[in-house]
Amino acid sequence: MKIFGIFKSLLLVALISGCSTTGYFKVPEGTDLYIYKRPSPVNIGEGGEVTTKPFFWTAAGIPPGGGIPYRLEKNGETLKEGKLRAKFRPASIFWPPFALIYWPMGMNSEITYDLVNDTQE
Repeated sequence: MKIFGIFKSLLLVALISGCSTTGYFKVPEGTDLYIYKRPSPVNIGEGGEVTTKPFFWTAAGIPPGGGIPYRLEKNGETLKEGKLRAKFRPASIFWPPFALIYWPMGMNSEITYDLVNDTQE
């Protein structure tokens, strides 16, 4: 029975990690960050953490030609637009149904997307 409980826990972790991607951001104070042409801004948590749904293949690549589109707005006016470095999500290989087709790209949680100084390191 204990093995079944461990299996259920691992399955729950896989489900949660398979349907989200996390990145760390620095944004100018008072601005809203929109990612991947989504209609509402993302919530920026403590330490600049942003967790959102993964992205389609169109987000693949390295800026300026490829990557995850973003825009910064303040009071409804666009201040800055660009692209964020994307990373392939190995979890998409194992995540049914068809995550490899629909959600293969995510943010790189090992870097900080500094949209104040325009660096992604």
